[in-house]
Parts: sequence; C-alpha cells; structure tokens
Amino acid sequence: QVELVESGGGSVQAGGSLRLSCAASGYVSNTYCMGWFRQAGGKEREGVAAIGRDGSTTYADPVKGRFTISQDNAKNILYLEMNTLKPEDTAMYYCAAGFQPKCAARFTSSDYVNRYLERWGQGTLVTVSS
Repeated sequence: QVELVESGGGSVQAGGSLRLSCAASGYVSNTYCMGWFRQAGGKEREGVAAIGRDGSTTYADPVKGRFTISQDNAKNILYLEMNTLKPEDTAMYYCAAGFQPKCAARFTSSDYVNRYLERWGQGTLVTVSS
C-alpha cells in the first residue's frame, strides 16, 4: 500500500502562485510514476502532470509553462509548483501513484486518470479568483 497526503492548497488571485506537496509513505518503490490530477465540480478528472522513475515529466497542455512537477526522492515528497494561476485552475488537486509501466507518459490522458489510477490522496483545494 502507498499512502499519499497532500497539502499546500489555498485561495489566490489570478496571476498568483502556490506550491502543493504530497508526502508518500509505504511501498513507494513499487510505483512507476507519481502525478497530480485535478477535479472541478461535476467534471471528470484531469491529469495535470506526472513524473516517472527516470525523472521524465509529462504536462497537460493547459498547464505547460506554468506548472512544474518535481520530487524529493530522499524524503518521498512530490511537489507541484503552480505559477500564473488562472480561475480555470480552480479545482481539488490530488496526488496519485501509478503502478503501471510508462504511466507517466499516459498520466495526462483522460482514459488513464479516470479508469486506471489505483491510489490517490484526499486532495487539497485550490481556488483562484479573478
């Protein structure tokens, strides 16, 4: 089992920044990727960013150039640095662990985050006001 606990959400104005953190514990070495997805009210999950075992990263088009995913392997902490936030970024953000090979490359596909994710945290709310 992998346990994931997110933190760092909050309310900011458009153009502002936030950094989300995700503390992972348990059998983290069994994961092939770690990532973030978000879900706004009444909508499907949207894969935001992911990082693979080899450090490769994937970003959804709406966040490219604004969000950066990183990880501290020694502390098992995953980060999501979010800059130039927009109102449309408002959502609950979840940290997730992927257990399938090459999951980092698939993470931003709707099919993967809505059907194949096996483990995620309780989420942290990000609200961006205009």
